[in-house]
Amino acid sequence: MKTFENTVNGRRVGSARSFESKNPATGETLGLVPHSTPEQVAEAVAAARAAQPAWAARPDAERQALLMTVAEAIKANDEYLAEWVTREQGKPLGGVGPDQVPGARFEIWGCEVWTQVPASLELPVEVAFEDDTRRDEVHRKPFGVVAAIAPWNWPLLIAIWQIVPSLRAGNTVVLKPSEYTSIGTLEMVRIIAEVLPPGVLNTVSGGGDVGAALVENTGIDKIMFTGSTATGARIAAAAARNLTPTTMELGGNDAAIVLPDADPKAIAMGLFWGAFLNMGQTCAAAKRLYVPDNLHDAVVAELKALAEAMPMGNGMEPGIAIGPIQNRMQFDKVVSLVEDAKAHGATVVCGGKETGGPGNFYPVTLVTGIADGSRLVDEEQFGPVLPIIRYRDVESAIASANRLDVGLGASVWSADIGKARAIASRIQAGTVWINQHGTIHPMVPFGGVKSSGWGVEFGVDGLKSVTQPQVISVKK
Repeated sequence: MKTFENTVNGRRVGSARSFESKNPATGETLGLVPHSTPEQVAEAVAAARAAQPAWAARPDAERQALLMTVAEAIKANDEYLAEWVTREQGKPLGGVGPDQVPGARFEIWGCEVWTQVPASLELPVEVAFEDDTRRDEVHRKPFGVVAAIAPWNWPLLIAIWQIVPSLRAGNTVVLKPSEYTSIGTLEMVRIIAEVLPPGVLNTVSGGGDVGAALVENTGIDKIMFTGSTATGARIAAAAARNLTPTTMELGGNDAAIVLPDADPKAIAMGLFWGAFLNMGQTCAAAKRLYVPDNLHDAVVAELKALAEAMPMGNGMEPGIAIGPIQNRMQFDKVVSLVEDAKAHGATVVCGGKETGGPGNFYPVTLVTGIADGSRLVDEEQFGPVLPIIRYRDVESAIASANRLDVGLGASVWSADIGKARAIASRIQAGTVWINQHGTIHPMVPFGGVKSSGWGVEFGVDGLKSVTQPQVISVKK
């Protein structure tokens, strides 16, 4: 069985200890992943610190050109990397085309695009103030060494969101992939590090102890984390001890509100994939659906028809739209939430039963007859289950959307864009979509409010977030 390796200072690095990476669709072991030691974490940070001054000193145009070469390397290896995503994370291979389900190939295409866009951006000197007596300029400087901790749901794409803007701005990076999906991420870094100077991009793999050693290292100048609110709180506490700045994209429980004038047939597909893209394992997926009395039954019927038509199985097989839940811990949480809803009188419209057999498969599940306060409504399920809650007036739906201490995304569905805009402005979320859900873009800032985190990624604002301003004030 192959043992994969980390990249540290341009070299391939193993470890005395290792752990298995498993295929969530079959249960088979895919390979062994090194468990980095505290000394190896320190070595990776030291390599990044040593490489950072020369990397930052390069002209912007050189860093931009190298990152465009990184995008080319990703594209040249796209099918290899996509297959690793499917085998290790579970999402179907899918594709990018309009008639294909966004899956692993879409994720790798996203890696390419989210490399090209930051590489193309400029951060010019800004003149904050100027008169006859003085000129005040704002220059953007890198932090230094960025610690990036990537999740298991979009393991390569979210890693790129952390890596590429950091490198573009002149930082160097030490990345810890999720212990559930390490191999694909390590392989991607191996491929793209070959076109970068040694030490600019490094990896350390392992469990929470490795992540803790990384964020607690005093050689780290900035932390980027995507994951659960609970883990984010622990990382923030560690960062506070060293006064290390952070960008946190944490848990969400996105509300989607259908207005009484919406057309159930017209919105059904958008609602379905807004909730069930990547088996619902997306931070900004629709996880609570509020539907008015007059449309409730029609919306449920449309979603049920779609759910029952979507083929579920091993994503390496053709024609598969829905894959497994990535890991058994998450699978058990989804089962627990559905069983709790059943026990309290909710109605399971479709799904709701374990499929049995190998793999972490759980059918797309729609639950009605449920209300705010239920565990399935109040806790982020992060799986292929959607509670559908009736409402009588829009004011109560807005109050329901805002009642939880999370605010990553939300959506409003209506035939009247003006009315939808007015409601969107009242929802407490970092992004509110209208007649769509979860449709991110590399030029549009993305981040959460409340317990869903702080800071933004993507676009110019995201690039600025991995820099610190320096004012140069000149007396005339």
